[in-house]
This record gives sequence, C-alpha cells and structure tokens, in this order.
Amino acid sequence: MRSGVSPHMKLKVRVVHYRHDCWYADIDDADDRQPDDPFWYADGCHTQAEAIALACSQLAALDHAVATGTLPSRISETIAA
Repeated sequence: MRSGVSPHMKLKVRVVHYRHDCWYADIDDADDRQPDDPFWYADGCHTQAEAIALACSQLAALDHAVATGTLPSRISETIAA
C-alpha cells in the first residue's frame, strides 16, 4: 500500500511561529495523528506571510501533481528512495 498523496486525501497546512524571527509551515494528511512526517515543509521563514505563501504554492504544486497522475510521497519516503 502506498502512503503518498491520494486524489481524495484531505490535506492541512500548519504554520507555527517558533522563534521571534522564524516561522515553520508544513502540509500533511488531515487525518494523520502523527505530524512528524509531513508531505512537505519549510523551516526558517522570516514572516508568517512568507510561510503561508510557500505553503499555498506547494499546495498548488501538489494539486497539479495529483491532476497529472504524479502522486508525491512523504518526505521520508523520498529521502529513503
């Protein structure tokens, strides 16, 4: 069974302010109770707007990938491959 993105999956974006000058954003399955292995993440964004813009761009790329039949994997699967 493949654990990558599927066409019917509900994705969520999480944006976190974790230091005075750093924002983190990730995209993961909304039903995933273990948020430690997202499909995508950006660390070290300087503003909340930057983190949200990057996440929105990546959501659009994921949508395009699914529409063209190129289903991406989780980051850990990509690194391991």
